[in-house]
Amino acid sequence: MNKSELIDVLSKKENITEKQASDVVNLIFKEFNDQLKEGGRIEIRGFGSFIIRSYDSYTGRNPKTGGKIQVSPKKLPFFKVGKELRERVDS
Repeated sequence: MNKSELIDVLSKKENITEKQASDVVNLIFKEFNDQLKEGGRIEIRGFGSFIIRSYDSYTGRNPKTGGKIQVSPKKLPFFKVGKELRERVDS
């Protein structure tokens, strides 16, 4: 499922316009994004949680040339699946 499919399902299930559904989905994603940018944690009970993991810089390898390159430190979102979702998918 992608974002436009989510908007379509929401508009049909809740009997709202696609514009209203789009606004709701965009607001949720914006708030998730803002929370993660601030270093916060997002937890949705029964689904999972999102956190930001920090990675130090390291010496990597350029796959084209084989030469060494310095990779900058970075922060990436990480998702940890919740127990209920894991059990539902596994059954």
